[in-house]
Amino acid sequence: MPDPSSQNAWSGIGVGWSVTATMLSGLLVGGGLGYLVDLLVGTEKVFAGIGVVIGAAAAIYLVYLQFGRDNGSDDRA
Repeated sequence: MPDPSSQNAWSGIGVGWSVTATMLSGLLVGGGLGYLVDLLVGTEKVFAGIGVVIGAAAAIYLVYLQFGRDNGSDDRA
């Protein structure tokens, strides 16, 4: 993550776009795979919905891994 002490107003734009792209790609990939399963099985929008939910959960987890974890510094006294 960018250094929070930097005073550049544009420093968080890259992080924001990265989170946005990860979330959108998770939805699209999960939904697309679910749609393909729907085509193979012959169901209507069942697995596409399940794929979107699983893709969103996976995207949230990836964003957490990339930006949400503590970097190992322990500030407790």
